[in-house]
Amino acid sequence: MKPQLSIIIPVLNEAEQLAARLQTLQPLRNVCQLVLVDGGSEDGSAQIAAPLVDQVLHSPRGRARQMNCGAAYAEAEVLMFLHVDTCLPVNAPDVILAAVALGYHWGRFDVSFDALQPILKLIAFMMNWRSRLTGIATGDQTLFVTRETFNKVEGFPDIALMEDIAVSARLKKMGRPCCLSAKVVTSARRWQQQGIIKTILLMWWLRLSYFFGVDPNVLLGQYYRKP
Repeated sequence: MKPQLSIIIPVLNEAEQLAARLQTLQPLRNVCQLVLVDGGSEDGSAQIAAPLVDQVLHSPRGRARQMNCGAAYAEAEVLMFLHVDTCLPVNAPDVILAAVALGYHWGRFDVSFDALQPILKLIAFMMNWRSRLTGIATGDQTLFVTRETFNKVEGFPDIALMEDIAVSARLKKMGRPCCLSAKVVTSARRWQQQGIIKTILLMWWLRLSYFFGVDPNVLLGQYYRKP
């Protein structure tokens, strides 16, 4: 039976958390197709994932390339792009399919963090409302889109960083997103490791630089620069 929703998961060297994260998706496999796209992991991520997904694909490294690879293989008419460190609400397929049935071509979830610091709750609140005002979704908010619309915008642009911002700009031309109030829960590990204020400033700087035309390859180096 054809799946109602294809969940595309790009990974790179996520062996430490991968099995536990994929276990949470197993109840969805009766209606969803799980497609994991490995970008050249050296820690056995692909082998760990194999029994827990419907298909493991391999592509050149880069989240945009990996997600486009997964979309090309996916069988469903609705696609979801899920970061491996993000957990879905239990009714995620239902609310996505309901949104599509109402006529939305694409959308995203509200986001929350898996940490209790009040400042992270504030950051999540601001991210969600900024997204509502601008119509731009981040990868952490778990973007979904119909296959027809994804093909019309020619998928994610092949850039090293900010692919979520870039594809949102394309998708906005097809219509406003459905901003679901149901929340995905994403990891706060980078915020905690790098420092919350420092990470906020970095994200602002990267977005501003991208807006003014800085090469995403340069931004990628700044994003992953060790403190």
